Amino acid sequence: MEQPQQVPGSLSWRLSSHPITLLTFLGFRVSSLLVYLFGLLFTDNLVMIFIITILLLAADFYYLKNIAGRRLVGLRWWNEVDPSTGDSHWVFESSEPGTKVINATDSRFFWIAIYAQPLFWIALAVVAVFSFKFIWLPLVAIALVLTITNSLAFSRCDKFSQASNIAGSAFNGGNLAGSIASNMVGRFFTR
Repeated sequence: MEQPQQVPGSLSWRLSSHPITLLTFLGFRVSSLLVYLFGLLFTDNLVMIFIITILLLAADFYYLKNIAGRRLVGLRWWNEVDPSTGDSHWVFESSEPGTKVINATDSRFFWIAIYAQPLFWIALAVVAVFSFKFIWLPLVAIALVLTITNSLAFSRCDKFSQASNIAGSAFNGGNLAGSIASNMVGRFFTR
């Protein structure tokens, strides 16, 4: 019997260009939620659950920011501090449009996971408040800060990438003009 052909962009990790990166990314995303939700079934030690969840959230933040974002959707961001003034600004980086083809499956998994996790943590915050388990609120607040920061940063990075690509293609006739336009538009999104 023949298996049905899967459409590019469908939610199947087998269609991923980087299946190990994708599965690791999803593993970090899910593991912090699972430890938070089911940790009390295995131990009564709240501190250990707190620490393990924080470590998983930190690993997820790092992996998403520096590895998964770059490999799955060609986006990366970081924060730079001007040493003379102390002002900080976000810097966004995207792969060149012609050099990296973004896999539709990787992109769908990435954007669904990046927006879904903060929603789960918001729901868990509401549950913690209404069940009077205020001891969990600091952990949920940390999770919200980390996941929302990545969500906002990658959203802005994606907008920067699209604006740079549009500006670059508008001046497609001359490479110098396209580069200047791309850099000018990109600077609007770095602060």
